[in-house]
Amino acid sequence: SSAEEIAINLAKLGKQNGIDGVVCSIEDISGIKASLGGDFLSVTPGVRMIQDHDDQKRAGSIYDAIQFGTDFVVIGREITQAKNPERVLKKIESLIV
Repeated sequence: SSAEEIAINLAKLGKQNGIDGVVCSIEDISGIKASLGGDFLSVTPGVRMIQDHDDQKRAGSIYDAIQFGTDFVVIGREITQAKNPERVLKKIESLIV
């Protein structure tokens, strides 16, 4: 099985057991939404302003996460390690509005 098939199967198992959503890779969002419906929530970590795979294999851009239909994104180091976190937050906001 591919990583996406495994993620979809685990999400289905979770939904059968009453969970409302999953934390999933940007690469799994579309398949999970297609299989479980748009109301099944997805939280996507490893999201950056631009696509960058320097330290995570399954990371992606905020644009892709939104296009694939994620409900929530997790953006960490890009903000916490920034010299000017407020400027980074404003730039992220400009990308999602």
